[in-house]
Amino acid sequence: MPPFGGRSGGVLAAVALSVSVLLLLALPLPAASARGAGPAARHRRDAATPGPAASCDVFSGSWVLGDGLAAYTGYSCSLIDAEFNCQLYGRPDSDYLRYRWKPAGCELPRFDGADFLTRMKGKTVMFVGDSLGRNQWESLVCLLHAAAPQSPAQLVSSDPLYNYKFLEYEVTVSFYRAPYLVDIDAVQGKRVLMLDDISGNAEAWRGADVLSFNSGHWWTHTGAMQGWDYMGESGRLSEDMDRTVAFQRGLTTWANWVDLNVDPAKTRVFFQSMSPTHYSSKEWPNPVSKNCYGETAPVVGLNSTATAGQQASTGQDQVIQAVLRGMRSPVRLLDITALSAMRKDAHPSVYSGDLTPAQRANPGAGGSVDCSHWCLPGLPDTWNQLFYTLLFYK
Repeated sequence: MPPFGGRSGGVLAAVALSVSVLLLLALPLPAASARGAGPAARHRRDAATPGPAASCDVFSGSWVLGDGLAAYTGYSCSLIDAEFNCQLYGRPDSDYLRYRWKPAGCELPRFDGADFLTRMKGKTVMFVGDSLGRNQWESLVCLLHAAAPQSPAQLVSSDPLYNYKFLEYEVTVSFYRAPYLVDIDAVQGKRVLMLDDISGNAEAWRGADVLSFNSGHWWTHTGAMQGWDYMGESGRLSEDMDRTVAFQRGLTTWANWVDLNVDPAKTRVFFQSMSPTHYSSKEWPNPVSKNCYGETAPVVGLNSTATAGQQASTGQDQVIQAVLRGMRSPVRLLDITALSAMRKDAHPSVYSGDLTPAQRANPGAGGSVDCSHWCLPGLPDTWNQLFYTLLFYK
């Protein structure tokens, strides 16, 4: 799938293979979202919400139904890809926007976009990975724009790199599309997934102040969805191998690059754990359909993160944790797997611009329901609240 394919009327429709620069003026957000005229005036800290104690596991907890509204909508943030814009494509329910993540032993600081922009002034935050990384990137940009709706911004995009710049703050929030992290080279007209080479992709990551990586889902694809023809390692080509082994070798190449090239004194590094899917309703009690379609609340009965984590854990998560443990560089795990496993209600399902009206009308048809990505606004906003907490409070 193209990195921003399927958009109707969005700002990214014409940027797939060319460079475009768009000056985005104020978004139509509620007046209550506005700050004062300058960065200092708009910067407001919530002193009543202290950071969680160092001993608190912010990824262990439960979902609580609240009464707050999302910071932005599918109509007010023009960056949202059609694939994630559930509101624009007719999702009728809204409780999925009201669930708040409550750690078991502490309170999360609320996400303060003005605080984020002020602290990160002059810096670059870059997400690197697949469409789940893009999901989080778009969420963060929308959250920040909601906090500074009058502040001019600029999108500079040339696939695979997308830079969103908050000009007044000199903050760049980027997404670099690299589903496997390691390079894919063209050899005699064939795509070769280079398990031991990352130098091509990694050149774009140098100089970022915060790097957040994800990878995993594309390593399992076969057939038409497979993004390579051969795997390459140590000068040899193979048609295939055990995918978990291949993932471990590719991720080790990434880890070696970080250890050798990233200065921890200058750059913070994060890795997002595996984002779960909900294609089989056999995984939870009292399903509405055979997949995530029609689900409007988190999984009942998985009210402990430990239980959800055990069910959602994959061999890929075990590879990620093992590789991170073996690194010299400090890398923080954004451990979203278990808390996201509870959110069977938060996927686009049929409310996606990637589907035709006929597909949306027939959710039982094969391939017509998206139970892997997440609605925006929605769950990735919580991922960014946790990201914000790890960046500034823990």
